[in-house]
Amino acid sequence: MKFQKPDVEQFFRTFGIQNFTVSPDEKQLVFSTNLSGKYNLWAVDLPNSFPYPLTFIDQSCQELTYDKKGRFLIAGFDKDGNENTQLYAIQPQGGELKSVRLSEGDRHMMPLLSMDGNRLYYTSTKGNSMYLNAYSFDLETEEESVINEGQEAATYLISMSSDEKKFVYLKTFANTYSLAYLHRNNEVTRLTPETEKQHTVSDVVFVSDDEIYIVTDFEDNFSYLAKFKVSEGKFSKVVSFEKEDFKAIKYNEAEKTLYIVSEKGVEDFLYAYNVESGEVNKIDVPVSVIEKLIVTEANNLYVLGRSATRPFNIYKRESTGTSWQACTNYGVPGVSEEELVNPEVVTYPSFDGLEIEALFFKAKEDVSNGHVILWPHGGPQAAERKSFRAMFQFLVNRGYSIFAPNFRGSTGYGLSYTKMVEGDWGHGPRLDNIEGLEWLINNGYANRDRILLLGGSYGGYMALLLHGRHPEYFKAVVDIFGPSDLFSFIDSVPEHWKPAMNQWVGDPVKDREKLIEFSPITYLDHMMKPMLVIQGANDPRVVKAESDKIVKALQEKGVNVEYLVLEDEGHGFSKKENEIKVNRTILEFFDRFI
Repeated sequence: MKFQKPDVEQFFRTFGIQNFTVSPDEKQLVFSTNLSGKYNLWAVDLPNSFPYPLTFIDQSCQELTYDKKGRFLIAGFDKDGNENTQLYAIQPQGGELKSVRLSEGDRHMMPLLSMDGNRLYYTSTKGNSMYLNAYSFDLETEEESVINEGQEAATYLISMSSDEKKFVYLKTFANTYSLAYLHRNNEVTRLTPETEKQHTVSDVVFVSDDEIYIVTDFEDNFSYLAKFKVSEGKFSKVVSFEKEDFKAIKYNEAEKTLYIVSEKGVEDFLYAYNVESGEVNKIDVPVSVIEKLIVTEANNLYVLGRSATRPFNIYKRESTGTSWQACTNYGVPGVSEEELVNPEVVTYPSFDGLEIEALFFKAKEDVSNGHVILWPHGGPQAAERKSFRAMFQFLVNRGYSIFAPNFRGSTGYGLSYTKMVEGDWGHGPRLDNIEGLEWLINNGYANRDRILLLGGSYGGYMALLLHGRHPEYFKAVVDIFGPSDLFSFIDSVPEHWKPAMNQWVGDPVKDREKLIEFSPITYLDHMMKPMLVIQGANDPRVVKAESDKIVKALQEKGVNVEYLVLEDEGHGFSKKENEIKVNRTILEFFDRFI
């Protein structure tokens, strides 16, 4: 029997996993997934794998942690993508969502539970929307107190000692400039030595009341593992690997082992470091990109991750074993993994000789329509990884090849590379994309008259800018919630982003001419190619007005612009019917021009 080619719905019926946690006794795995078409908490009773629902809130889950005694979970949900996370408690068997911390219009982040589970610590925009406050909330008496008032920059509580007498706060001046401070006995100590050179601290773990391990790139281009001795106030470098950015650490006290997740270009790696012996061992993982790692008291490992041809799944590795067991088994319905496409990793020189790494997803010859879609990733201080995107695999299955360059400003290539986009949103990264297209054309990957353009967030901004500055390269353009005017974008971002905007994007006064040059709306007269614009009405990062503005301006000039607004989404598409609608619209739009 012959079956039809997979429809868009098959690829987008691939379920996702946003977050997960494990009960202390490891008898229950809880995860946020869209099995029902919308995100809710589901669970499996290990070692079984049949899931059952815990909530019916139909909202994305940003925060999820288990009480250390296994009595309840703390979960954070927003409302239709507005990112104003509110905190709830839920029993392991599900049922009632008990309000814990609600404040309309505010966002509660990074909840930490005390060892006895009686106190909740969290960071919030409540009372300090720009710099953030940290709170302690007693779950029994319901008394709350402010334990830190942020100043100068957005300040997050990220770690605390087991006796709750020492706290570490991360002060984020920019994505590439974040400092960690230890608060104890009314004293504040910086964890990295004083220097005028910007650097980052990205993770912190107490291994004892006197020893703190941190991930930082202090005096280095790549982040590494360092130790801070509290009693001596001493900082020391511990473990680093050439051209690898450490990004997260977890600790198992019984085994005296730190687990390190590192990022190198398009892939992640996992290491075990014994804090007593200093021995480091690499651990093979079943995924290319690690989204979350949990280390249990029994020293078992749980990983949420994905690969280019394998969507989000959770895997477990026993402390006594070396193999991983899949706790979930999500794939693409009706499509075997062999039918999906692994990307080729390519490198090319940019206009100034800088080497750029990129992924090229090549459509198979029997389905190829000869067209290449340029995908500038979002962020911009992020990267395109070897991680599953239903959009990519669907478009490749329909004959489109996809080119995804990690232009300057991307993560995973060192601090100096990531900083290259700061104050330069519209020059270097723009030309990196153009040089990538020229390299594709000159090396037989693409035809000059068969190139399309698609991007979201910063990638949507870049799609608009490339359309305005280099329209001759593209047959049609899709922008998904991309900023169109950098002045209004700077003014409309969430309040706790604003202290970082001058370094990240530019100063509206001092950099006025540059921001005009880098704003896509400056180049309306050149945007003559067919365009599709997609926007979430509740987007708090790139507000709807950014898309409204450019759509209206282009339509008044008679340009062919289609506009799709989703009233119940924010900066992304969390509901299956919306995700399917968006991607079907993109396919139908591109199919008109091949």
